[in-house]
Amino acid sequence: MTNRRHFLIAAGLLPLLHPAFADNRRVVIVGGGWGGLAAARHLRQLAPALEVTLVDRQPAFLSFALSNRWLVEPGAAPWARHDYAKLARTFGYRYVQAEVTAVDLARRSLATTAGALPYDWLVLSPGIREDWSAWQVNDAPTVAELRRRHSGAMLSAADLPALKQRLANFKGGDLLMTIPPAPYRCPPAPYERAMFIAWWLKTRNIPGRLIIADPNPLMPAFRNILLDRYKDEVTYLDHAKVRSVDMGRKTVSTDIDEIRFDEAMLCPPQQAAELLWQAGLIRAEEGGKPSGWAAQGAIDFRSAADGRVFVIGDATGLVSPQFGYFPKTGQVANRMGQAVARQIAAQASGQAPAVLLPESVCHVTTSVDPLESTRIDTSYRDRGDGFLVQTVKQTRNPQPSGEDAAWAEAMYRDFLLP
Repeated sequence: MTNRRHFLIAAGLLPLLHPAFADNRRVVIVGGGWGGLAAARHLRQLAPALEVTLVDRQPAFLSFALSNRWLVEPGAAPWARHDYAKLARTFGYRYVQAEVTAVDLARRSLATTAGALPYDWLVLSPGIREDWSAWQVNDAPTVAELRRRHSGAMLSAADLPALKQRLANFKGGDLLMTIPPAPYRCPPAPYERAMFIAWWLKTRNIPGRLIIADPNPLMPAFRNILLDRYKDEVTYLDHAKVRSVDMGRKTVSTDIDEIRFDEAMLCPPQQAAELLWQAGLIRAEEGGKPSGWAAQGAIDFRSAADGRVFVIGDATGLVSPQFGYFPKTGQVANRMGQAVARQIAAQASGQAPAVLLPESVCHVTTSVDPLESTRIDTSYRDRGDGFLVQTVKQTRNPQPSGEDAAWAEAMYRDFLLP
């Protein structure tokens, strides 16, 4: 049977097996990002008898781990682009290009634009959406126009080339950057981007000023460089929570004042992707108001609504009253994908899975001239009562020598290369 099954996988005929063979064997993964791809790859290694299907609406994985400097420097982008169909053939899982429109928890089935997909275990890694309604923008055409003209490129890596072009066309004036309220994707990224843009304005003698509207505390690693070294290029507005945006007047309004801009990188609040809202998997805060993020376990990532549904990646919700959320980064999503693969493989074979908690290493550039970086290590441990403790260590690196690129290469190797 093993040889026959391997032949069917290679031939793409596994879905045609008699349904009885597939009972309690079907794993469907929604979302082909760092988490979903890791779950698919490791499941094939740990549980080759399971039928693993990856669903994504795009034809290829697209990522650019070190994009901030590239935005203000010439040259082509070193994209990581891998066709999902080729990855599926390489690792032995099935790929379906489709939009998932609904999750039926009772029937354990997905409705997709390619037809229904039944599952025995479901891994949801759908990412995020931007909540423009928090800025009093509720109609789809206006949202689309705001994203076209002023996107901060935090929703999709595919938006980065357009942002680079807008920056290249910026000849001076007020350049506004808004930072979303926490939690949001890659916490250090906006500050690193701000530092690169300030350096670019100064070294290119562009008569412009970067205005940063930030509702969060400024990251300590960037305080001196943004507030002191680039004080002539940067206006930093702390506790500046945007309440509305007027595209025609080119203004955003906060609780304190109105900010005018000539060009902008607008990043509204972030939430879990639409699919989790449709499926009723969003955690409710006290009083019943939706938190905006999924309700899932802190250690096993199982949905509070169904133990055979896992939520991983940027969509995950509150995990600790001490530190709140896991960092919404690619490495954390990758680790979650590995952890869920272990759990499903163990459950399928009647074994108890070993706990695998997220961890993260982040290299951020904190100065260009002289070149300096900071390594941020984040780890977790279970206190023994289900309560997680977070440890964050920051290490200054005064002479970086490509550690960030080596990190990205190692991460991609885990779920993209055989």
